[in-house]
Amino acid sequence: MQNTNQFSPWRLSTAPMLDWTNRHYRFMARQLTKRTRLYTEMIHANALIYGKSEDFLLHDECEYPLAIQLGGSSHESLAQATIIAAKAGFNEINLNCGCPSPRVQKGIFGACLMKDAPLVAKCINAMFDVTDKDITIKHRIGLDNDEDYNILQDFVAYISEKTPCNTFIIHARNAILDGLSPKENREIPPLKYDFVYRVKKDFPNLTIVINGGIHTNDEISEHLSYVDGVMLGRVIYHQPLIMRNWDNMFFNDNNPIVNDETIIEKLYSYACDELKKGVPLRSIVTHWLGLFHGYSGAKRWRQILSDSKQLSLNKPELIYHAFNEMNNYDRLKYYK
Repeated sequence: MQNTNQFSPWRLSTAPMLDWTNRHYRFMARQLTKRTRLYTEMIHANALIYGKSEDFLLHDECEYPLAIQLGGSSHESLAQATIIAAKAGFNEINLNCGCPSPRVQKGIFGACLMKDAPLVAKCINAMFDVTDKDITIKHRIGLDNDEDYNILQDFVAYISEKTPCNTFIIHARNAILDGLSPKENREIPPLKYDFVYRVKKDFPNLTIVINGGIHTNDEISEHLSYVDGVMLGRVIYHQPLIMRNWDNMFFNDNNPIVNDETIIEKLYSYACDELKKGVPLRSIVTHWLGLFHGYSGAKRWRQILSDSKQLSLNKPELIYHAFNEMNNYDRLKYYK
């Protein structure tokens, strides 16, 4: 058996997804996998500095290893936000250089930063200067119609030479900055996994994590033959149980795989604690609707936890009710 300490800390991770990967989702994900690295939503540096930072920084101790993703292009603001995030206990601060949304472009951050590697390097160095936490970068393979691998190669080379950053999370698609919505940018630009594989080959001392269009455990295994880690996004939000076998399959852990009943007990207890803090039940369970995707009774689970009348009562017992109702159906488990 392979020594688990030999695995990269970034071997498996969940992608930062705006409005989705909040602390309620992350708590649920952590019940399924203890080893996978979890990421927050993207948070603009100024939101931490000038906003209600506690809203973004709250997390449960069970969520570690945990990374926060920051957006921004001001090295001063990113440094200040990094100090705040580090004090809050996050293991890693990740700089977003991959989001292509018009709002992000207007703020001159996200994917458009790939046009200015010196600025990215300045930001990353400023972040390294204020903490000993891991500072990483997430970016695309290129912008618009640039199809030349050398553009990606030059970007990675510059950042790795000018900064201490040695972990690159690469979405294997171009970002089209004009004409495509964020959703279309996740689907239309062709995936070029070979570009990411070439980065690992050209920079063997860097930690290279691949992201984009990955849906199954077989695909994860294939990618891990070429790179250090794999990051998955929407599929593990809509089908979280894919993660239940990950610790055994990809980290060689021998711990028993958590069963449905134990998951529900943990979620119920968590909801009770959150309700005492004034968090509405709806805000919590919204991120658990996909939990039993693939079971024949999953539709019933979703129906009950989406019922506005029942949710308005803020009774955590609704979670057990939904689970029991779902179990009135014969469950089909197809995860392997």
